[in-house]
Amino acid sequence: MADPLSFYLDDKPQPGTGSNFNVDYVIHYKLPTTSVNEKEEAEAAFIQLINALSAVGFATEVRPGGKSSLLVFTKIASEKLLTSQVYRYRIQDWLFGVRTSAPNQDLSKYLEEEPVSEAERLRLTYLLITKSKNEGGAGITAKVGKWKYVDSIFPLHDHAFNHRWIKAWSGKYFLDEEDLNRIRDKFGERVAFYFAFLQSYFAFMLFPAAFGFAAWLILGKFSWFYAVVNSLWSVVFFEHWKTKEVDLAVRWGVRGVSRIQHPRPQFQFEREAQDPVTGEIVRVYSPFKRLSRQLLQIPFALACVVVLGGLIVSCFGIEVFITEIYTGPFKQYLTFLPTVLLTIFMPTFSGLLTNLAEKLTKAENYETHDAHQASFIEKIFVLNFITSYLPIFLTAFVYVPFGKLLVPYLDVFKVTAQSFTTMEKPVTKSWEINPDRLTQQVIYFTVTAQIVNFLTEVIVPYAKRKVFKKVQEVQSEFSGNGHELQIKDHPDEADFLKRVRNEAELDQYDVTVDYREMVVQFGYLSLFSVIWPLAACSFLVNNWVEARSDAMKIAIGSQRPVPWRADSIGPWLHSLGFLSWLGSIISAALVYLFNKHDINPDGTPWDISGWALLLSILFAEHIYFAVQLVVRSLVQKLDNPGLQKERAERFAMRKKLLEQTFGSHGHDADLTEEAQGPGHVSSGERITREALEEEARVNATKTPEQLFWLRQRGAAETIEIGRGLIAEVAAANQTKSS
Repeated sequence: MADPLSFYLDDKPQPGTGSNFNVDYVIHYKLPTTSVNEKEEAEAAFIQLINALSAVGFATEVRPGGKSSLLVFTKIASEKLLTSQVYRYRIQDWLFGVRTSAPNQDLSKYLEEEPVSEAERLRLTYLLITKSKNEGGAGITAKVGKWKYVDSIFPLHDHAFNHRWIKAWSGKYFLDEEDLNRIRDKFGERVAFYFAFLQSYFAFMLFPAAFGFAAWLILGKFSWFYAVVNSLWSVVFFEHWKTKEVDLAVRWGVRGVSRIQHPRPQFQFEREAQDPVTGEIVRVYSPFKRLSRQLLQIPFALACVVVLGGLIVSCFGIEVFITEIYTGPFKQYLTFLPTVLLTIFMPTFSGLLTNLAEKLTKAENYETHDAHQASFIEKIFVLNFITSYLPIFLTAFVYVPFGKLLVPYLDVFKVTAQSFTTMEKPVTKSWEINPDRLTQQVIYFTVTAQIVNFLTEVIVPYAKRKVFKKVQEVQSEFSGNGHELQIKDHPDEADFLKRVRNEAELDQYDVTVDYREMVVQFGYLSLFSVIWPLAACSFLVNNWVEARSDAMKIAIGSQRPVPWRADSIGPWLHSLGFLSWLGSIISAALVYLFNKHDINPDGTPWDISGWALLLSILFAEHIYFAVQLVVRSLVQKLDNPGLQKERAERFAMRKKLLEQTFGSHGHDADLTEEAQGPGHVSSGERITREALEEEARVNATKTPEQLFWLRQRGAAETIEIGRGLIAEVAAANQTKSS
């Protein structure tokens, strides 16, 4: 396959993009390149992998994935198995209140009325691969335990759809409901909710952009009128989105789907006990142990403040000294020193703290994926809050009001600078406050930083992949090793397999990263746009580009995401609410400090009265809550005895209905026969010359997609060929190392 980007820049069809060969999922199986023992372990794990997939009803095919990996192609072998899964999970949706009515027992008629979407098929297939054997799945979890050689499990991109998608969006200003529905059908509700949020946020941004431009022309900076309107806008948008996401959840049929939790394979329970309400046998982990580990979030937050805050404060002090006090040699070069230090140390410290956040979240040992993800997002939000907003807080509430008092503490830089120069005259001057510093910082974070984020998110990863691939090709060309593993694909599959190998090397798409960018941006708008009212204009342009660049990132920069369901934007909703509330307080403080008063010559703003500042903050906060109560109605649900009774009755009903539906019909009894897959040859069947000739005549009339699944007839042959490929890789790596 040619470069994927060229496929989206012209209308010429690219080789290998026309069909996915009916593949549901590809398992990228990495092979060790060192010891013989690891090779034997990988081979045994591969046999377990194929047997586990075959046991639950998958047809499999294996192909070489590269110099040290295999590609295991899977698809559900029988439509009857898929129908059984669809019916089972739709029954579950009805029992949990996601669906208003139970599925019709006449499955053929029911599926004609409500056909299975591509996203639903892929989601149920992924669950069948990953859920535990006790729940009827294969129990395969990438990079965990005995599946440590399973690098990733991903569906293939539909490049024809992606091409139409990108081309249609490039000529639109607004995304309509049909656009969102297409995303939902292809990538699932979780991704669709992100694009729906981005579109709603973009539409709402029109007002603050227009009003901010007018305020910039007429009112200027630190206008109390702009601060009030901006705070009201943030409240209205927040409450609007809460209503909007409920509406979307109802229309997409996922209202309440968050109640259906997917268990984490990594959850370690202490014991099994009977639920006192439902009587269900549940796995129990001590809530006191989890609470004690959750309390570690407090020292974690303090560590973030000390490490990241200390770095930012240090670079802040160096920057103030160099730009506003230092007059010695090399000043034009030393000006970049704080940026260099932040560029070097900030990603390192942030990465270490992110890894620490992951370990703390794992230690909290949550039963479900959603609970685990929510806890992790809370920790990430603390990191982002410090790195994104602390520099502006320092300038607004430390540098300007108390700069004259703090400048003497910069003498350490003065002494250091003087000792490194041979000049007899002083290399510093008396400090004077820079009144434009606060505005310049806000402009940087709302304009320049947005451009840098776009480059690092889209352009840099694409360039890195191109350069890395070119380096590999050059190294392979000049290695001079005649024992390199040679991959020989069938001509009918060559273009398709080349494209799959490219997709296998892509990063996994994480919608959390995109949510984080938008929430941080919303924080800049609600907290600091009173300093520079044109911030919303910058964000309006950025978000139009962001929607298209995120689509391109999914289409060509990442593996196709598993189409998970969701009924909201998740924990990010709480982050929006917090930033909206905090924005009312910070805006009031900024207006009080800087509105209609000049900065005094001694480096401080006008006389600050502590009680007046506190009063303005409390007044703004109470207005915020009053407006919030007007635009929404908050309903709290308590787990009272009536709800416990309902829960017990619903559990009994679920258990009874599942037993009636699946206990006697024996849907799973036919899996052994149907899981053999197309082209299966039983062990007792005798292969004769006449049988082979007849098979050749039949295969001559089949399409390449059909023949793809006939190359290996059954799990035993897949295992045999896979073992041969593993041996070839091991031999090539051993020869190369010697």
